[in-house]
This record gives sequence, C-alpha cells and structure tokens, in this order.
Amino acid sequence: MPHFRYKARSARGEAVEGVLEAASVDAVANQLFNTGITPIDIQETRAPRARPTGETWSRLFERRVTLVDLIVFSRQMYTLSRAGIPIIRAINGLADSTRSERFARVLRRISESLESGRSLAESLRQHPEVFSNLYVAIIQVGENSGRLDEGFLQMARHLETDKETRDRVKTALRYPTMVLVAIVAAIAIINVWVIPRFASVFDAFDAELPWATRLLIGVSDFSVAYWPHILALLIAAAGGVYWYVRTDKGRYNWDKYKLRIPRFGDIILRATLARFARSFAMSMRSGVPLIQALTAVSRAVDNEFVGSRILMMRNGIERGESLTRTAATTNLFTPLVLQMLAVGEETGQVDEMMEEVAGFYEREVDYDLKQLSSYIEPILIVGIGVMVLILALGVFLPMWDLAQAARG
Repeated sequence: MPHFRYKARSARGEAVEGVLEAASVDAVANQLFNTGITPIDIQETRAPRARPTGETWSRLFERRVTLVDLIVFSRQMYTLSRAGIPIIRAINGLADSTRSERFARVLRRISESLESGRSLAESLRQHPEVFSNLYVAIIQVGENSGRLDEGFLQMARHLETDKETRDRVKTALRYPTMVLVAIVAAIAIINVWVIPRFASVFDAFDAELPWATRLLIGVSDFSVAYWPHILALLIAAAGGVYWYVRTDKGRYNWDKYKLRIPRFGDIILRATLARFARSFAMSMRSGVPLIQALTAVSRAVDNEFVGSRILMMRNGIERGESLTRTAATTNLFTPLVLQMLAVGEETGQVDEMMEEVAGFYEREVDYDLKQLSSYIEPILIVGIGVMVLILALGVFLPMWDLAQAARG
C-alpha cells in the first residue's frame, strides 16, 4: 500500500507530523481522527527507508515465524475469544508471551492497526509473509458472522493436519538424504586425499595401469588441481538455481517439475491435493464465497502449478460451468474424486465430500510414505555397490598385478 506524509494538530493544539501506510488519503484521515488528531495536510510519499542499524542486522538472523507459532497462536486466540477477552487485549498479551521476536513484532503491529480502527482480517492481511490468504479469508468470515472463535479453531485444526503431513514427508526423506550426503562426502575425501596417495605408489613402479585406475587417478588429479574452480562453479550454480526458483516463472517450472519426479512426484501431488481439498472444505463450511475460496486456496497449496490449475477451476465456475466439470479439465483428480465431487454438488454437501477427498489422499500419501523406504533402499544399495566396485577395481587390481609381478 502507498505511504502518506501528514501534518496535523493534536488535541492540545501541538503540531504533529509523520508517515502512515494506508489505502487512500481518506483512510489516513480516518486513522488520525480515531486517535484524536486533526489532519491539516496529507500527501502521498515514498516508503521510508530503514537505516541498517545493529537491530536491523540482527533481525536478518531471527527465527522466522513457523507453523507451530501459528498453531499455538490460533489455539490461544480461540480460547481467549471464547472467553470474551477483547481482541486487542488478547493480541497484546500473546505478543508479550510468545518466544519469537519476529512474531511478537507482527502481533504488536496488528494491535496498532486494530487500535486505528481496522478490522482483524484487514490487519492480518498486511502481513502476508505470516498469514496466508486462506487464514485471512476464514478470519474475515468469522468476524462477519460473529463466530471468530470458530474461525481460529478451524485454522488451528487445519494447520495441525498440514504440519502432520509435512512432518511425515520430511521423516520419509531424512534417511535417503543423509545417505546421499554421506556418499558425496566420501567421494570428495577419496578423490582429494586417498587416491593421490595410491597414485604415488603406482608411479614408483612405472607399470601399466588398468582403465579403472587411470579413470580414478584422472578424476582425482582434476579435482585436486581445479577444486577452487569446482567449488566456485557449484556455489554459482546453487545461487543461480536459488535465484531462478524465487522468480515467478522459476517457481512455476520448479513446482511443475517436482510433480514429475519418479515416485516422489506422485506423493507430492497427492499431499498437495489433500491440502487443497481440506482447505476448500473448510472454506465452504465457513461460508466463504466459492470464487473467493478457490482464489484463497490456490495460494495456500504451496505449489504454483497446482495453484494455476485451481484458478482454472475458478475461471470455469465464473463462466457458469459446474465444479465437477472444471475439476475434470485440470487433469489433477482421479475419477473416484470427480465422482465424489459430483455427488457433493447434487446433494449440496460439497464440503463433506471434499473432506472425504482429503482423507482419501492423506491415506494414500501415508501408505506411499511407508513404502518409500523399501523403494529407495535398493537404489541406494546399488549406487553404493557400484561406487565400491569402481574403487575396488581401480585400487586393488593394480596392487594385485604388482604383487604378481614381484613374485614372478
């Protein structure tokens, strides 16, 4: 939003000036009037640039707001709202008790926004790095319907389910990741330190070396001679990939490519669709309009490719097509899921059917994750076996030949 510089008079007649962020000049004037300040002049200006103080640099290394922080916040806000505690008082209390400095700072800004007369949903919307569009939409419906406590409870349950799915995926990938890191570290150590020692021994005998040994020595010599260039190239490649993925096109292409990875892509797709189905069911049950629900959910699935397909559903519904027909055109859902959607539209129970879809996908993801280790272990064993075989051929074959020559 734009920033506005204002000049005003306080209730005591003192001159006051500053900069506020708001949607328009009228919004700035309303904020000032609500705080007892009479505006004299309001002009749009550029956003103030923060100077890199010691506090600014320390914020760069602060722990980001995690899913656990949001779950705890939602649960606490549900309890406090249900107990009748005023929203501003509740948020200030949570800002003082949270362990995350960044989250505490966000909560204080939300409290200031509430004090200036904005709604809770509008205050949360100012911090998209913490509160997703889906979160804001559910809270907005809760505010409008007078059931804010239920909105926080639904978000807490949704975030808990989402965290369980993410944790299961991380647990399944932890073992193969550690093995791959160990293999890369072993190859680096062998290339830089171990093989050069064997090469000096072989050079002393001036004998004909097998192809495997020549290959290992050649790779080792190249690694030792050009390791700074290799390291710089790897860092540059990692930085380039990181920068590309952060762009809109790069994020879309990466999210699309992830879904095509053998075995892993199917699990990621099913987990994403489970998140979509549960989020959509919660939005429909809360009374969020269909178009707004699909827009919010498309940004909450954490996958740009799947999100674009959900937006295709929204566009089809805007043209007057049915939910089932638009879902079929995305080529994301199985025939069983499409049939359940059709039943939900006919009976007016789309939210319940989407809950069933979410449960269906989550059970499949859970089963696939349990089978993932049995799928990965043979591949890792074969890879390690090939590496050991090459090393054995390269190191021990010439030693065997030298031993035979010495006996002869």
